[in-house]
Amino acid sequence: MHRFGPVCLALVLAGLLATALAAAPRQANAKQDALDARVKKFLDEHRYGWRDMNVPEADGRALYDLVLKNGYKRALEIGTSTGHSGIYIAWALSKTGGRLITIDIDEERHREAKRNFEAAGLAPFIDARLADAHDLVPRLEGPFDFVFVDADKEWYTDYAKAVLTKLTVGGSLTAHNVAPRGGRRQMTGDYSDYVTGLPFMETSFSAGVMVSRKVREK
Repeated sequence: MHRFGPVCLALVLAGLLATALAAAPRQANAKQDALDARVKKFLDEHRYGWRDMNVPEADGRALYDLVLKNGYKRALEIGTSTGHSGIYIAWALSKTGGRLITIDIDEERHREAKRNFEAAGLAPFIDARLADAHDLVPRLEGPFDFVFVDADKEWYTDYAKAVLTKLTVGGSLTAHNVAPRGGRRQMTGDYSDYVTGLPFMETSFSAGVMVSRKVREK
């Protein structure tokens, strides 16, 4: 019967630990690769089926790129629809270690979105809430480093006012269907003028998304 001294035992344990640590990244990468394949397959199969006020593919990819590039982790979506934009946001969050809260008031759209999140394999990264965003958004604690607004257009400015104090420095407030300042308003009222007039926000446009980054506190 072999007996290990303290030094030998320590070396054996260290070797086992090193092996386990080396295997962990490979396992994580394999898991992410499998999820990526599942999401891509789902999006390919549903490419021409998104209706009900969902964003187009280019805008979804713009949201994905923004979240991934900045390493955002605490995301809020106002206006789930049936989940196209939420899938792109949550897909990026699956790689940053984040999670999405998404809100919609319509029960049928909410149920369909949840089915889509499950089918795409992204449900673990999404907290989908059936609620009136007018009431819920001001009550959310935050903080958030990414917010996407794609709900009732006339309420955009109110949503911005409700979330800006909860948005971290470096975080992005994004909105769909908003024209540049002085351009066609597209029913979003004074949202563009309001946000671009704030000295602590810097705004640009990516695909059909207005992106406003918080560069400092007020």
